[in-house]
Amino acid sequence: MSSVEQKVVSAEETIRSRHSVRKYQPGVTIPEEELNEILTLASSAPSSWNLQHWRFLVVSEQANKERLLPITYNQQQTVDASVVVIVLGDLEANQVAATVYEKAAPEIREMMIGQVNGAYASNPGLARDEAIRNASLAAMQLMLAAKAKGYDTVPMGGYDSNALVKELSIPERYVPVMIVPIGKAAAPGRPTDRLPLEHQVIRESF
Repeated sequence: MSSVEQKVVSAEETIRSRHSVRKYQPGVTIPEEELNEILTLASSAPSSWNLQHWRFLVVSEQANKERLLPITYNQQQTVDASVVVIVLGDLEANQVAATVYEKAAPEIREMMIGQVNGAYASNPGLARDEAIRNASLAAMQLMLAAKAKGYDTVPMGGYDSNALVKELSIPERYVPVMIVPIGKAAAPGRPTDRLPLEHQVIRESF
């Protein structure tokens, strides 16, 4: 088996073995180097214009996780997981275009920055749509990266967004998209049944 085939098998196994885990072993610490590897892998997610619309707000101090508990409606994984990653979407991602295209040829840089700023200016809803869409891609990649490193996760949409913003002083520029606890499972996640492929896939046209 070639190295390419081995990587494909490994990716498939990671995807198939990832389940939402809600019970975690308290007191487990993810080494900083390993956590950074997970976040780096997550940051390689695709994004529109390569603007990388996500920010990862990482909460690892136990006292700060306790502050999040009522905001997440007392879901125990908030305090038992090793870290809680709050995935934010950047509503002003167009502002990083100059940095993203800093090393591009001048004509390419000017064209891309103009394209990005033009799109953001002409469509008032684009900033939010892109922030949520691209941060969601990063959130999924975060969960797969964590699983590949031997950790479990659960995507959480059940939280008080306004309270979260206030409690952690999140600037208006960023919109909370998802909360992702990461840690070692105390009980395995339950595999869920999936609708048949023919129910989910439409080929060519409705």
